[in-house]
Amino acid sequence: MKYFPFYIDLKKKSVLLIGGGEVAERKLDLLIKAKANVTIISPKTTPYILDIAEKNNLKIINEEYSSQYLDKKYSFVIAATNNEKLNKSIALDANKNNILVNVVDRPEICDFIFPSILERGDITVSVSTGGASPVLARMLRTKLETMIPGAYGKVAKIIAENRVMVREKLKQSQSNKIFWEQMLNSKFLELVLSGQEAEALEYLNASIDNINEDKINQGEVYLVGAGPGDPDLLTFRALRLMQQCDVVLYDRLVQPAIMDLVRRDAKKIYVGKERDNHVVRQHEINNLLVEYAKKGNKVLRLKGGDPFIFGRGGEEIDTLVDHKVSFQVVPGITSASGCSAYSGIPLTHRDHAQSCIFVTGHLKDGRLELNWEKLIQPNQTIVFYMGLVSIDIICTELTKHGLDKNTLCALVQQGTTVNQRVFTSNLRELPELVKREKPKPPTILIIGSVVSLRDKLRWYEGTISHRD
Repeated sequence: MKYFPFYIDLKKKSVLLIGGGEVAERKLDLLIKAKANVTIISPKTTPYILDIAEKNNLKIINEEYSSQYLDKKYSFVIAATNNEKLNKSIALDANKNNILVNVVDRPEICDFIFPSILERGDITVSVSTGGASPVLARMLRTKLETMIPGAYGKVAKIIAENRVMVREKLKQSQSNKIFWEQMLNSKFLELVLSGQEAEALEYLNASIDNINEDKINQGEVYLVGAGPGDPDLLTFRALRLMQQCDVVLYDRLVQPAIMDLVRRDAKKIYVGKERDNHVVRQHEINNLLVEYAKKGNKVLRLKGGDPFIFGRGGEEIDTLVDHKVSFQVVPGITSASGCSAYSGIPLTHRDHAQSCIFVTGHLKDGRLELNWEKLIQPNQTIVFYMGLVSIDIICTELTKHGLDKNTLCALVQQGTTVNQRVFTSNLRELPELVKREKPKPPTILIIGSVVSLRDKLRWYEGTISHRD
């Protein structure tokens, strides 16, 4: 993070604006909106600045800039002249006096920069590229304008007018947050956004009258699939619950970019498991979910892929049911479908495979006990999860039970991410490839003639390919 974003109340601050041209006009507009006490220094000013100054009773000093005008009373200084040498001099003077300075279009000598701003009543959204590209910031703001309707300003106004009433009715501090979260995920929001303000107020008032604090403070668990790695593959519902949680228990396979989307002030607990290295045992994870939920928390259990496909999600909610803890399950894109899609290998295809089977390659007591005959079916794709450590066994057993040694296969490491690597081979040569290339978990193994389609159908440019 190059600049730390924060909002400041300028009604109590004095600001020095140096410059009287079009650039200064744009900065002055923002400062006036924020009700700042602005002093302008410039030998000449545009008619627009003169008009704004008169209407808002601003002080204009019609002289060339001099360091004598810098005063500790100013919270910050804005250099908005068309003289680059003068702007640099202003920045140096401000630094000497420990006054924050902004030099227009020169982020390298700024203490702070102005973001691109979107306003919706009391809602202010700012976008910054750290000065790298103001044009890109404006483009992103334009996108946000289409995503955030103007009616959100009304939503903020209604909440502001009713916050005290709700707070006075509730005894527990966290109840206030939970109540408004429920309102913003209910019919109330839709009514406001659709222009039915009277109906929205009626719905809100009824909800306030019928608040059951004991009920809204009951804990709940969100069992959420985070997908194979690409944050863009999260569902809308997953993202919404990630933003609501009080506590998150997350696995090793959940990418950092996805964790960045979790509510910032949530308590984060790592419970990742690697082969022969379980940071927290499964029964302990189950108990933690119950413990935190019983304390009234919204608990997010964030798992890579889909929680019900080799994710032990069934075991976790079985424990929740036994302890009468409420829960929701949000499916995620499982690694097989995500990795196959990003590597250009369709799991089914009319000319190659009419069925697909998912299998765990996880060893138990050094053995891999599977129904090998069932796996070896005509026109069937086999996908092994957690199969790296058992590659030798998989290849040996499949060929031993009748699968051709020349059957194509692919290993997809860290699929859907920028670090994705794809290795293609066949059953006979795959063990040697693994010894040589040393792929690392998470990696899935795809076996079947569908692998032959990869060269033609690959589309994800971030992929690094390896062919034995």
